[in-house]
Amino acid sequence: MTATTGAPSPVPFLLTPQQGEAARRLLSYVTSLPLRAADAQLLAVVVAIRAAQKGVGNLTGQDLRSLRLADAEGAVAAVTALGWQVRGDLIGGNPDIPVGIAVPGLADGPDRLLPFGKVKRSRVSGWTSRTLNAKPVKKTPPAMRLAALYLAAHAKPDLPGALPADMPEHCRAVLPDLLAKGFLKELDGTTYLLADAVRHLSGMRPPPAPAVRAREEDVAEPLSWDAWKAQASVALRRHVEAVENCPRCSLSPGRVSEAFMRKPVPAQLDDKVLAAYAAWRHSHPQPGPRAAQFAAEFRAAHGHGPSVKQLCQGLADRKQSRRLRIYIVRQLIAEGWLTNTEPVPWTLRPGKAAQPGAPVSSVSTRARTS
Repeated sequence: MTATTGAPSPVPFLLTPQQGEAARRLLSYVTSLPLRAADAQLLAVVVAIRAAQKGVGNLTGQDLRSLRLADAEGAVAAVTALGWQVRGDLIGGNPDIPVGIAVPGLADGPDRLLPFGKVKRSRVSGWTSRTLNAKPVKKTPPAMRLAALYLAAHAKPDLPGALPADMPEHCRAVLPDLLAKGFLKELDGTTYLLADAVRHLSGMRPPPAPAVRAREEDVAEPLSWDAWKAQASVALRRHVEAVENCPRCSLSPGRVSEAFMRKPVPAQLDDKVLAAYAAWRHSHPQPGPRAAQFAAEFRAAHGHGPSVKQLCQGLADRKQSRRLRIYIVRQLIAEGWLTNTEPVPWTLRPGKAAQPGAPVSSVSTRARTS
């Protein structure tokens, strides 16, 4: 049998796989109690999960009414007969004052029957409340809501599952009603599937797929400097050799290889950098022509372009921070005075604005007059 339901918007699962296991353990505990009526079993579920950590579950008269038990007084008497101690008048007392119910075997200790931590207990308690108040079953008799708890706790979200073996018989009798109400999407003999609207209540949520860690033999060995150069294009290799063999720069092989092989990391731009750039620009009102001339002369003398640091050192006497140097060069490139072959280092050269007869760009004009 299949119930016809509309397509709901997706709702996050309420329970993790471990919390789903805790929900099933809670229901198995209630099944093991010598209780026969659905009223008493439903009350036992609510009290037990609230008492699962400290051994005492608090319940108000209003909480009891919200369970809509057919015989609330009989249910309280049934759990009291188990040795559960109701510390107040839950039936006729103030409905807003919590009444503690001590449950033997649930107090904190090595032998407690429901060894749930604070978070797990809280999540299962919330799941219990959400399931009992799910729209398809909210106003149904206790047996149907109790059955909804068992079915949700044992349900897989996307595949039919077997009916819970420990589900009480009076719950099995109302399964067709749960299908008709839209709590179940499928019911076929001994298997069932939750409706899409309550799929998020599933207690058998599959665990997330484990992250696949690459085996050592699958991890690529980092390229050596010689291997990196061997796979570079002819033009790039020629440029690398010009930098490596430049007698004026006299750079170490490690410095050159690190600059070419590292992955570019964007420099962070903040108010401090902008303020430093404004001060630098104030003291260097027209750096564009000088930067282009310096890059051209440097390239002619070295056989390659200057680095960002070399260019900025050629434009100013004072030392700048790395982030400021990068921003200065970015602006000169944006204004057209410089260009480069990003991200290859030592490729700065004069840009279009530095060519004879080139018009002055609006960007450059704004930068000089700002």
